[in-house]
Amino acid sequence: MNHKPSVQLYTVRDHMSEREQTLTRLAELGYTAVEPFDPTTDPKGFRALTDGLGLAVSGAHAMAMLHEADPAPVFEAVAILGTDLAILPAGIPEESFTTYDGLKHAADLLNTLAARAAEHGLRLGYHNHWWEFEPVLDGRHALEVLVDLTAPEVVFEIDTYWAAVGGADPVAVLERLGERVVALHVKDGPIVKGEPHVAVGAGAMPVPAILAAASADAWPIVELDTCATDIFEALGRSLAYLDALGAGA
Repeated sequence: MNHKPSVQLYTVRDHMSEREQTLTRLAELGYTAVEPFDPTTDPKGFRALTDGLGLAVSGAHAMAMLHEADPAPVFEAVAILGTDLAILPAGIPEESFTTYDGLKHAADLLNTLAARAAEHGLRLGYHNHWWEFEPVLDGRHALEVLVDLTAPEVVFEIDTYWAAVGGADPVAVLERLGERVVALHVKDGPIVKGEPHVAVGAGAMPVPAILAAASADAWPIVELDTCATDIFEALGRSLAYLDALGAGA
């Protein structure tokens, strides 16, 4: 892969009240990029910190784009961060993924947001959980049907762990979706809902095969939604494992 691993800052959400200290600690662990989840909170200050620490911004989760009557300020904030990728991390009703009509409505929403994002020089991405993969329509996972219904300008960040929890083979999904996947969440654990995640490489996920199946230009992004051990230790172990695999080399 062409990018060294990024880290989703939701992983360290409990530490972000001390933003500068937390970002510094991630940089000291060896991370060279981050993926924020709250781009509208002081984007200029955040950009100054990341620039000062030599941290790139691989993309930004921007749930606020669904909550604002006009998403333009949200897209403006994402652009200030120094990335061209605004990602909707959730917000489409789970039931939308159970029918073709629901998926068509979801695609229309994403297409509309992608057009608005493009006005600000941004790409619009969608990030999955397990509920986009659990429904199977005519032999295909709902998320893959959604990809076909969206405009080519809509891109995807595949959370490989949640895809596996939803019953999909994440390696096969990445191979089928190809360059529509511009980022992937690399996480590990027992592949069981409700169980804590572990350092990448210490669980049941086929991480080497996942990295090999992804597009060379896709960002690998470490995320642990929950963790039974010290979160920074797990992040350090995750990066060491990915570096040993040559991720981003």
